[in-house]
Amino acid sequence: MQYSGTEVFFKHDDLIVSKTDLKGKITYANHTFLEVAGYQESEVVGQPHNLIRHVNMPRTVFEYLWLTIPKGEEVFAYVVNKAKNGDYYWVIAHVTPSWKQGEIIGYHSTRRVPNPNTIKTVIEPLYDQLLSIEAKNSSPKGAIQDGLSALTGILNDKNITYNKLLASLMKDD
Repeated sequence: MQYSGTEVFFKHDDLIVSKTDLKGKITYANHTFLEVAGYQESEVVGQPHNLIRHVNMPRTVFEYLWLTIPKGEEVFAYVVNKAKNGDYYWVIAHVTPSWKQGEIIGYHSTRRVPNPNTIKTVIEPLYDQLLSIEAKNSSPKGAIQDGLSALTGILNDKNITYNKLLASLMKDD
């Protein structure tokens, strides 16, 4: 994978936290989020969370997320984000629905530092593969569907679910 900017790191015991409404607009960002991403709170609240989406992050992974969390399920994902100045940073994201009186009212994401070896040996090759598949289809929706089909095929070949794959990778983190 090629990146613009410099990789930014945050402390192993720090957590990046954000909350969104049902459409993915940021309603809360903690100090660590703001510091690592290089934004002021006023610049992110009310903005789509994909404000920090890095071009090297497969849309397939976000499609999986948006197909899963509205059903009340949690998602773990390795994500490369883009800081305001063009730098980038890797996280393990844990995204869950926020509930009020039995209804989903938004989403909550807590991110932590991933294992760099897992990023280099597993995640980057997988994401390169998904990005390559996405790039072959000129239709954005078609590209995402092709990526999802490929991801499903990879998981089926390994006889594992997405969540089990992520859980196995996070043992070293």
